[in-house]
Amino acid sequence: MQRLITRVRRRACDERGAAAVTLALLLVPMLGFAAIAVDVGALYAERARLQVAADAAAIAVAQDCSRGTCGDMLATAQNLITANDGDGTAAHPELSSEPLSVTVTGSTPKQHWFAPVIGFESTAVSATATVGWGGPSKGTAVLPLTFSWCSFKAQTGGGLPSTTTLQTIKLTKSAGVASCAGPSGNVVPGGFGFLRTDHATCEVTSALDQAMISSPGESPPSGCAAPDFAALVGHTVLLPLFDEYGESGSNAWYRVYGYAAFHLTGYQFVGQFKTGGNKICGPQSNGNDRCVTGYFTRFVELSDAWNYSPDAPQLGASILRLIR
Repeated sequence: MQRLITRVRRRACDERGAAAVTLALLLVPMLGFAAIAVDVGALYAERARLQVAADAAAIAVAQDCSRGTCGDMLATAQNLITANDGDGTAAHPELSSEPLSVTVTGSTPKQHWFAPVIGFESTAVSATATVGWGGPSKGTAVLPLTFSWCSFKAQTGGGLPSTTTLQTIKLTKSAGVASCAGPSGNVVPGGFGFLRTDHATCEVTSALDQAMISSPGESPPSGCAAPDFAALVGHTVLLPLFDEYGESGSNAWYRVYGYAAFHLTGYQFVGQFKTGGNKICGPQSNGNDRCVTGYFTRFVELSDAWNYSPDAPQLGASILRLIR
């Protein structure tokens, strides 16, 4: 028995060295698997972070270009890349005219933790984003109002909005704009420029060349409450402009010519639908005047509530979309 125990102990000692050799042989593939699990995962995480940076950079450049001045596109792109990925580098943005779009590519070298054991020190990671833009072609306006194309031209001097001077747009037949039938139109009997809303809301969905139905009377449609208007004071909203009209009363319609951005500062309609006193519509106005105050402006809309088209009239408002 003693002899058997001694023999077993000797064999165990001999195999102890073999286990060390086996472990040494397995160490390299084990590190390889670690490289796959950790380093490849880190690559995906870095690319996701860089994609966010490229998206932000492309949107920032597109916002500048859609306002008519691209500025230093590379500097703008690099600032946004750096803000979202400190090690990222932006390539010079690429502009396209058909359709209007800008493409930004960001890149960065990603150092590995385990892969250097198998000969890979780092991997170049890149991400690309393209943003397109154009004039609004279809969407949902948050206020049920429309103005005439003729009035827009009169307020902007016949060009794109370029001033923040306060303007008063009256919703009466005595608006006094030369060659226009009133800034809100009021060209249809019973119509003051208010529109039939979507499903008892205060919103109106429309599209270029389509007809919008009038909500007759000098008060906002029944789907609107006073807080709906009050919440938008101090904000810029997109509103439809019309160039054709017809019928009367609840059958009246306005044809959508395009969409303009209006910065709302006040209004006076009926009842609780007013801001300030009776002079908001002008020093000579009285409590019977109906108007909105503010100014047409240049504006970039990012929400999904609007679509754009390169053929839409350029009236100072642009819709941005992340294409890829």
